[in-house]
Amino acid sequence: MTAARHRGRSILLTSGLAIALAAVLLPFYWLVVAATHSSAEIFASPPPLLPGGHLAQNLHTLQDTARFGRVVLNSLLIAVIYTLCAGAVCTLAGYGFAKYRFRGREALFGLLMLGLVVPAQVTLVPLFQLMAELRWLGTYQAVIMPNLALPFGIFLMRQSMAALPDELLDSGRMDGCGELRLFWRVVLPPMKPALAALAIFLFLYQWNDFIWPLIVLRDSATFTVPVALASLQGLDETDYGAILAGTAAAALPMALVFLALQRQFVSGLLAGAVKE
Repeated sequence: MTAARHRGRSILLTSGLAIALAAVLLPFYWLVVAATHSSAEIFASPPPLLPGGHLAQNLHTLQDTARFGRVVLNSLLIAVIYTLCAGAVCTLAGYGFAKYRFRGREALFGLLMLGLVVPAQVTLVPLFQLMAELRWLGTYQAVIMPNLALPFGIFLMRQSMAALPDELLDSGRMDGCGELRLFWRVVLPPMKPALAALAIFLFLYQWNDFIWPLIVLRDSATFTVPVALASLQGLDETDYGAILAGTAAAALPMALVFLALQRQFVSGLLAGAVKE
């Protein structure tokens, strides 16, 4: 009876996970399928469930109307630079909050964490005014610079580095390591899972960002992927086949990167859950 009950629970759990997986993957499957159809076929009843023959035409339309190859390069350049710069800022800030004792540290960290609950829309107007005063509107740095000190990234690195033994740092200082060498040689190597999680999060955050690039970018030659796809929606007619082809082309590489690095991402997030 116990074995039968255990088998029944296992079957029920497996069935539930299979249903949840299907519910998650079905929109992505339909996205890929719809990218191979024309707009008329997409809105047909019933909708298409198998790939069609309009993928090449949709990609050609996408390239002609939005210069999609240039747009992808723009997004890739911005996302890579942002990941490197924001990763350095978040890692150094997290290390400072975790391992240095100074007056007002907890109050400053609590103030920083308020950034997790304040809607990003609240800061759009002052940030836009700042970018205008710096004459950065329409440039890549206007997209990259404002969010370098991302609160979640600092929180993740602070929690991960808090688990690092202080004795390890003291031993490095006794051996004559300066603070920068200590950070590079002693602190960073054990933080590889957390750094991988941070890099994935920052890259996807910037790659998918839409509102801020839409506000500050002026020339179509500097558009990112989300902004370029939004610009394809016309008042009279919209080629949804081209839009969905661009969405699939932008989403699939990110999904592959995440699947390839999901173990590092999960282990990094679990490391960030360690408390002092």
